[in-house]
Amino acid sequence: MHNRYRHSLLVIVAFLCAVAGVAKHAVALTFTEFPTPTGGSQPTAITTGPDGALWFIEAGNQINQIGRSTTAGVITEFPIPTINAGASGITTGPDGALWFTEQSGNKIGRITTGGVITEFPLPTSGSGPVGITTGPDGALWFTESFASKIGRITTDGVITEFATAAAGSFPGSITTGPDGALWFNEPGNGVNRIGRITTAGVATDFPIPTANSFPNVITTGPDGALWFTEFNTGTVGRITTAGVITRIQDPDDPERPPIYHDRTGRRAVVH
Repeated sequence: MHNRYRHSLLVIVAFLCAVAGVAKHAVALTFTEFPTPTGGSQPTAITTGPDGALWFIEAGNQINQIGRSTTAGVITEFPIPTINAGASGITTGPDGALWFTEQSGNKIGRITTGGVITEFPLPTSGSGPVGITTGPDGALWFTESFASKIGRITTDGVITEFATAAAGSFPGSITTGPDGALWFNEPGNGVNRIGRITTAGVATDFPIPTANSFPNVITTGPDGALWFTEFNTGTVGRITTAGVITRIQDPDDPERPPIYHDRTGRRAVVH
């Protein structure tokens, strides 16, 4: 699952750069790699911290750490207190700390820029938190994949849970939308939808026209819409805040115009 999210995130970032006009001209790129101090740590999710450093999850067999890297590549690691926590998502919170999910530990973690970790157990046993983001209401919102719930935690650690509109939805990635709601992927078997939840906990969802597309990672685009990856189809999707979904043309067939779908599944060629 971590590899799926990492791969799809790279795809959607590259695509959104093209949409924003960043990739208009070919440029020479220079890559620098910084190995983590702990071998085999398998770093996954990453975010920019309030201290100007990069904070990331270190997964891997019995690794269980949060990593911090300066832009010069100086890396510090902080062990998570819960053994085999299965850290998954990480984001910067409104309180100047980093917040992360513990999928196996069934907790939400908080780490200060000084490396002090606090953990908050979730009310639902075995809920499997995955994605996390800062909401428009000053709280952290996260997905509970195994429980088909969306969670909210205040910076004081008060947790509220809301059921998704569809049972067995297995929500994963989550982001704050331009409409002040939270948007998330629902790749569950037979569900195949994009979900939306208001800060009051009202959940709705929008079916993806292509069956079994496995929506994977979602983010807000520069055009005021939400953009998501479809892991099983090699496609990038776009959904407006009104629920209109567009699938981007097949990159292997650039001469074919993209196909538009509305919520009823009707198709039309976009010229």
